[in-house]
Amino acid sequence: MEKLPKINIIYEDNHLLVVEKPINIPVCEDITNDIDLLTILKNYLKEKYNKPGNVYLGLVHRLDRPVGGVMVFAKTSKAASRLSNQVRENKLKKTYYAVVENKIDKKGTLKDYLIKDNKTNISKTTTKEKGKLSILDYELIKTVGNLNLVKINLQTGRSHQIRVQFSSRNNPLYGDQKYNKNAKPNTQIALFAKKLSFYHPTTNELLTFEINLPKRYPFTLFK
Repeated sequence: MEKLPKINIIYEDNHLLVVEKPINIPVCEDITNDIDLLTILKNYLKEKYNKPGNVYLGLVHRLDRPVGGVMVFAKTSKAASRLSNQVRENKLKKTYYAVVENKIDKKGTLKDYLIKDNKTNISKTTTKEKGKLSILDYELIKTVGNLNLVKINLQTGRSHQIRVQFSSRNNPLYGDQKYNKNAKPNTQIALFAKKLSFYHPTTNELLTFEINLPKRYPFTLFK
């Protein structure tokens, strides 16, 4: 078996596993058959607790393959069900940081209707009748030349939502191979899930996990 990448475990208890997802690893198995985060974490639990047979780990939210950042997984079906409810009720709060191109307002709320083509795995803006309502709030943190570091809070969690909403306003994400026509080949998308807040599935305590931005270009411009 191929050597599994080491994952940064941020927090763990009997119900939860909070980790930093590395870039360019799919969250769960896909058509590429590349090693995925869910499999890596199940192996970690199997080895750590010396468990025979299959290990349960519930996936309650996702990150796109090229995107890194903080994620929570459920170690029990009860925790998975309760966390999934929080996702539906918008109580699981995700804060992203992205580097977008071109001039942008200091803050704003972006509202669109998005539709996804499952064959091409590409989303686009459309009419209210055809699409799903997609809303995010953003705040400009710093500008360097033509690049802007923005902090983003999602109100909805649609496929490729941040990438499509900004690119449709001529503010594509740096390095986005799908939605930025000027992205150079093999550059990494500048999108990172920096912070995650939710209520603990059994104690109901509000938990917040925040990690540092990646030490790579273009995030390093904004030190």
